[in-house]
Amino acid sequence: MCAALAAARHGAHTALVQDRPVLGGNASSEVRMHICGADIHANKPNLRETGIIEELLLKNRFANPQQSFNVQDYIFLDAVIGQEGLELFLNTRIIDVRTEDNKICELSAVQSATEKRFCFSADIFVDATGDGYIGFQAGADFMYGREGKDVFGEPHAPACSDRRVMGSSLMFTAKDMGRRMPFAAPSWAYRYTEEDLNFRDHQEISSGYWWIEAGAEDIIGEQDKIYSELSKMLFGVWDHIKNTEGHHAENYALDWIAPFPAKRESRRLTGDYVLREQDLVSHTAFQDVVAYGGWNIDLHIPEGLNCASLPPNSYVDVEGCYGIPYRCLYSRNIGNLFLAGRAISVSHIAFASTRVMGTCAVVGQAVGTAAALCIAHRLAPRDLGERIEVLQELLMKDDCYLPGLKLITDDDLALQGELSCSGGQDTLSNVTNGILRNIGAEINCWQSDGMRKDGEWICIQWASPKKPKSVVLRFDSDLSSELTITLSDAIRSRQKPIPSSLVRRFCAEFYLQDQLIHRIEQNENQLRFCRLDCEGVVADKIVIRLLETYGDEKARVFGINVY
Repeated sequence: MCAALAAARHGAHTALVQDRPVLGGNASSEVRMHICGADIHANKPNLRETGIIEELLLKNRFANPQQSFNVQDYIFLDAVIGQEGLELFLNTRIIDVRTEDNKICELSAVQSATEKRFCFSADIFVDATGDGYIGFQAGADFMYGREGKDVFGEPHAPACSDRRVMGSSLMFTAKDMGRRMPFAAPSWAYRYTEEDLNFRDHQEISSGYWWIEAGAEDIIGEQDKIYSELSKMLFGVWDHIKNTEGHHAENYALDWIAPFPAKRESRRLTGDYVLREQDLVSHTAFQDVVAYGGWNIDLHIPEGLNCASLPPNSYVDVEGCYGIPYRCLYSRNIGNLFLAGRAISVSHIAFASTRVMGTCAVVGQAVGTAAALCIAHRLAPRDLGERIEVLQELLMKDDCYLPGLKLITDDDLALQGELSCSGGQDTLSNVTNGILRNIGAEINCWQSDGMRKDGEWICIQWASPKKPKSVVLRFDSDLSSELTITLSDAIRSRQKPIPSSLVRRFCAEFYLQDQLIHRIEQNENQLRFCRLDCEGVVADKIVIRLLETYGDEKARVFGINVY
């Protein structure tokens, strides 16, 4: 979804082909998994992903305070069907891939409900299928299973390579009915003792357990078998919770069970570079960085709950965040194929971090933007790597964070003007320093001294008139908090309804020789990243007036760009 939106927004005629009836993947109402990312549930400050995923989650936070996954489906749908240049094909499954000279020519597809057949031809294709299905059918090089220590020299790799992968999970929810609710397990359900679940916390009983997990050597081909196995596990776990003492589940009943397993791992398509464990823990500084991650290396045992005698997963800590290079995001042998989502070019160990949806989202935006550039400049994905600065600049202009890089460009008129403000003079230079978030203890925003009744302001003035086409504002949406909706009561209880630091009301005033000539006003802002169109305006001064936040006593701005 993020890849398709990015491609269309940058002018590429884009088709989003989705084999399910809803958007969102594992975050949809069909699976209902919360969107995790580099911040690890807000445990790493200032690392929440920005860009398109931030836009979607902020809109969802305002429109969907009840945290309904079904409503979130429609927030996603609204973004897609409202996007010019983007055509959506739901319930549509790619069934065949035709290639010529190591390039994909067209995809054949069937739409299940309408019985229509489609043929998609394009210059650029993006495989965001999760299983790397398009790449696999096209003959793309791929990896499967766990690489041994001898392959990439990773400290936490197994001694020898094998075909074992992390399993899939089956989610459920339970509801307190206010009265005793008996439960009798089906005869085919497994039986578990408290000792069996010794390593698997099951105190919170309303929101399911990721550790109800099962795998197979052929995780794709044995999907139906895995679902059957997971069903036996789920009803067995629920039977244990309901019918053994100490769980306080007398009034609870099963309310929803996912219709299919949520898959973690399968194929990984191979690019010009394979990201590995050492890159994550040592923070390799890639010249072609286009995205980032930060989730710890979260390795699940391949057997899942079938090996109850072992903890279900183990962690390798990742300090801060790491960069993801462009060379991991296109196929090394299929010349017009980009990779996004789970199937990017990473080792099994690195995949245990990159697989989470927040990371997949920023990778998707990078790939969609790159695809549009390839179309515009008639380049193959590999060739765009020689102009990586163009892609990086465009991503940062769209509010994507790239570790180690600053957004300082020649076309930014804000850098040519004189700045002044109503207060907070010591932080004023931060609005043009090109660093668009706080990093560790380093503050990179302008912060007012307070919030006066008539608001705070920042002024940019030039010695001669300018003809700006747009003004870009980046507000403080508290990147140390969490926006994702979740089934978990424990996670939900830690979240804030709305980021109080976000600017609610603001206006941009344009002056020429001290005369107000144009004004843009926003009274119910819901976004961190705001682009204001001012095409045709001639001004020698712009004043940004910040009139109200969502409760914070100070106004904060991370960036002002004038293009």
